[in-house]
Amino acid sequence: MRDWRLGQGRVALVPTMGALHDGHLALVAAARAWLETQGGGRVVTSIFVNPTQFGPNEDLATYPRDEENDLALLRKAGCDAVFLPTVADIYRPGAQTVVEVTGLSRMLMGRLRPGHFRGVATVVTKLFNIVQPHAAAFGEKDYQQLAVIRRMVADLDVPVQILPVPTVREADGLAMSSRNRRLSPAQRAAAPVLARALDRAARMVAEGAGLAAIRAELRRMIRAEPLAEIRSIDIRDADDLSRIASIQRPVAILLAVRFGDVLLIDQRVAHPKG
Repeated sequence: MRDWRLGQGRVALVPTMGALHDGHLALVAAARAWLETQGGGRVVTSIFVNPTQFGPNEDLATYPRDEENDLALLRKAGCDAVFLPTVADIYRPGAQTVVEVTGLSRMLMGRLRPGHFRGVATVVTKLFNIVQPHAAAFGEKDYQQLAVIRRMVADLDVPVQILPVPTVREADGLAMSSRNRRLSPAQRAAAPVLARALDRAARMVAEGAGLAAIRAELRRMIRAEPLAEIRSIDIRDADDLSRIASIQRPVAILLAVRFGDVLLIDQRVAHPKG
C-alpha cells in the first residue's frame, strides 16, 4: 500500500466491521468517486470486528461475520485491496495507548455505551497509521461516530480527508445495518417506525415546531410500536452535537431504539424553514 500511496495516485480507505451490505458498498463508491476527482488511485477496505468498541454485555460474540460474501461483494464493487487484520495484529500484548475524543465520546450514545467511542477512535487511528490513506469514507447513519472521527482528525492534525456518505436505506426506509440481520421477522417489520418518526420530526422542524413538541411526537410514534424500546431521543446542533435551547440552524435528530436484544440507531439532519 505504501507503493500505491507514493507511486500510483491516492489511497482512499473504507473501514468496516464486515457483514457488508449496500450501505458499505456506497462507501466504496464514494471513495472511488473522490479518487476520480484527485486523478485516480486505489480503494482499500478494511474488515475488522473491533473488540474494544463492544461493552461486556454487548453483541461481540454474535456480531454477524461473512468473510466469503464480503470479499465477493468487494470484488464486484471494484475495491482494489482488502485489509483483514486479526485482533493480535491490531492489539499487541502490553499495549497501553488509547485515543479518546473526551467530550463527544461521553455524550449521547457514549452514555449508553461507555468506552465505545474510545474504542472507535483508537482503532480508526491505528487503521489510518497502518494504511496511510489520503481520505476515508464513513456513513452518516453513525452520526456521532462521524463527529468523533472528524474531531479526532482535526485535533491531532491527521492528514486524512473524511468523506461523509449519506445513509442508505431499504425500500421501507429502514437504515441499512449489519445488525438488521439479527432482527426477527416481527422486529424487522416493526423497525421502519424509526424512519417514519424521523421523517415526521424533520417536517416539524421545517414547519417551525419547538423542541418539546418534536420530542413528544417522536416518543408517541415510536412507543406506538410495541416491539420498540426507546433508549434515547436527542436533538442536537448538527455541526458539533452541542445542546440547543431552540432550533435556529440545522439540527441532528438522533434515535437509539432497541428491538429485543438488537440496538438500532438512526438519524436525520433537519433544517428550519428559511
